[in-house]
Amino acid sequence: MSGRVDAHHHVWDLNVREQTWMVGPELDPVRRNFSIDDLAPLAAEAGVTATVLVQTVGVAAETPEFLEVAASNDLVAGVVGWVDLTAADVADALAGLRQRPDGEWLKGIRHQVHDEPDERWLCRDDVRAGLTAVADAGLVYDLLTKTPHLPAALETVEALPQLSFVVDHISKPVIGGDLEPWASGIRALAAHPNVTCKLSGMVTEASWTDWKVSDLQPYVDVVLDAFTPDRVMFGSDWPVCLLAASYPEVVQAAEDLTSTLTATEREAIFATTARRTYNLP
Repeated sequence: MSGRVDAHHHVWDLNVREQTWMVGPELDPVRRNFSIDDLAPLAAEAGVTATVLVQTVGVAAETPEFLEVAASNDLVAGVVGWVDLTAADVADALAGLRQRPDGEWLKGIRHQVHDEPDERWLCRDDVRAGLTAVADAGLVYDLLTKTPHLPAALETVEALPQLSFVVDHISKPVIGGDLEPWASGIRALAAHPNVTCKLSGMVTEASWTDWKVSDLQPYVDVVLDAFTPDRVMFGSDWPVCLLAASYPEVVQAAEDLTSTLTATEREAIFATTARRTYNLP
């Protein structure tokens, strides 16, 4: 297998800004700074040669910082940033990012949809206009949803066939809970060719202290059957994953979960799907 792609990770510097989602003592293990220098040796050990750095907070200033990170090292091959999708000038904001000297590293946009009190936030007229601007800019949109948001996500995917969507963290089902209605929602999304899915973020949706690969397998089986490996990509969700697993443990889990696939199918999940979807160099 050629160099692997980790299609989903983060960095943050708490001296620059607070990570507002870090609420409660259970998040103390990740309440410190994490940089690309911290990730680089872990990635190298896992055979990861390219990554996608994903936004963590809904703050416009973070995206230029991430673009600078991508431009200044050889590991980050793309950035999924944040803009205010509800703003009237969202197209101008995207154009401004793309026109920066490091703008070529901007590959997608994401918003913490699962934190919005309105489960149908994606269906708002202003949000849809913002998503249209994302499509017009030639960027991808990462769907950060949970099961209750899947109906609105499906309507949005159907309304914007010109936009490439990526489902983050397999839409965060409660690992160990019922497969339905999550599985039906995932299958409905997968019926649309403009949607791909990340095998990421699963260990933190399971029991942090005693999860097993076998706990994750039923969910991964649904995703692989629905999307096929050609539209599935691996992501570590580092350093959030450290709440439940080390980087090597997350990589090993992904290998175990896909061990029955062919070499070509595994190559898709660990490299080619991400490179194609995000247009990575």
